[in-house]
Amino acid sequence: MNGTAILPVKRFSLAKRRLEEGLRAEPRERLVEAMLADVLAALDHTRRVERVLAVTAEPRAAAAARERGAEVIDDSGHVGHSRAAALGVVRALELGASAVALLPGDCPLLDPEELDGALDSFGEGRVTIVPDRHGTGTNALLLSPPDAIRPAFGEGSRERHERLARAAGREVAIEPLCSLALDVDTPDDLARLRELLAADPLRAPRTVSALPAHAA
Repeated sequence: MNGTAILPVKRFSLAKRRLEEGLRAEPRERLVEAMLADVLAALDHTRRVERVLAVTAEPRAAAAARERGAEVIDDSGHVGHSRAAALGVVRALELGASAVALLPGDCPLLDPEELDGALDSFGEGRVTIVPDRHGTGTNALLLSPPDAIRPAFGEGSRERHERLARAAGREVAIEPLCSLALDVDTPDDLARLRELLAADPLRAPRTVSALPAHAA
């Protein structure tokens, strides 16, 4: 099944506050921008993503998205991740989308082929939850129809999304995807990303160039 990708993106200055202790504002914002750029580049190489919607009030994110041919939806109200995702869903419905993939901008290891595989096996009336590496959060959400459930990201969201899907009578699947397992929120996440990119820097070349040499 083809789908519309929706990327809610915070202002870079507000993102990744849990990295503040070891990473100053400028390199942190540069890293967030680079991770988003790698995600957008990966989406360029998918077969099943028919369009990309970026929901953001960050000018640099909007510029990067438009450069890749994405549509930008204004999030100047800073409504939060879940409500920003919902804004994207509304627009996807207006455009006639039959399915959406709510994706993070901070999973720079995203593999286009892996996402295509998930969409290949996806079906109408279904909710697919892609958990984070800890198994408790949601790093991606595939919905058909796009408003099958309301997005409810945050701590414990894997179980919450599953509960919402079952309550709505939707077929629900938990589908771990290796390339979407690692989102970068904490120093531990950043350390793990360093390890993976040290072994294969071509997986996220823009992120590699923005990784600080050491904590500052």
